[in-house]
Amino acid sequence: MEEAQLRAYLVDDEPLAIERLQRLLQSFEGLRIVGSATDPAQALGFLTANSIDILFLDIQMPGMNGFELLSRLPMQPLVIFTTAFDEYALRAFEVNSIDYLLKPVEAEQLERALTKWNRLRQTPRPDWQQNPDLPALLKQLAASLKGGQLDYPRRIASRVGERISFLDLDSVTHFVAQDRLTYAVVGCHRHCVDQTIVELERRLDPVRFLRIHRSALVNVDCIHEVNSWFAGKVVLTLKDAQHTQLPVARDRVRILKSRLGI
Repeated sequence: MEEAQLRAYLVDDEPLAIERLQRLLQSFEGLRIVGSATDPAQALGFLTANSIDILFLDIQMPGMNGFELLSRLPMQPLVIFTTAFDEYALRAFEVNSIDYLLKPVEAEQLERALTKWNRLRQTPRPDWQQNPDLPALLKQLAASLKGGQLDYPRRIASRVGERISFLDLDSVTHFVAQDRLTYAVVGCHRHCVDQTIVELERRLDPVRFLRIHRSALVNVDCIHEVNSWFAGKVVLTLKDAQHTQLPVARDRVRILKSRLGI
């Protein structure tokens, strides 16, 4: 008798993120993607009416975040969260998810999470999934996420030799990685900082600072223009005196436009 395939459903407001995850999941035998959605409301309708084995769920989405979506489900599925920010990943573990995958999702991460999921699905349904207090916890997390209650830094340290200076993040137009170093750019000056672009993305307020490329993080308030060039290329022009131009990676265009309301 042929073993039934395990049913997976994907929810992410970025179509390119879903496409990437779909490609990676194709190599896992015995797993079938039964659907996906970029609209959390559409996902809510499907998940309320259909049973699945595993849910890949983005946390930060416009309109309805991942925690809010879970709080509205009549039965809690086994979840692997996908997120661009470690702070949200830590919150995901407050609801006892299987695992979390930091974007962009890599094959090794995915294999680790699915191995863990395979172990869990062979055990009786965990008590936390039936906990009557879980919906209330999910609602609290959803409200906290919308309220932006995380304590983000207002300054960042820049080290030159033995001297350490502090930069107000309001004055930083963008961060850029070059030659294995990371710089905070203020006006026409570059200041070396110890963190990588990935570390800065996790540490700084995601409402203010947005990663637009693997080597660039931009202060959203400092964007002057968004220009679409040939072949779908998008370039930002900043408000600084140099009118700095920064390219936007294809998989970041949608989230950029969503953040800017365009």
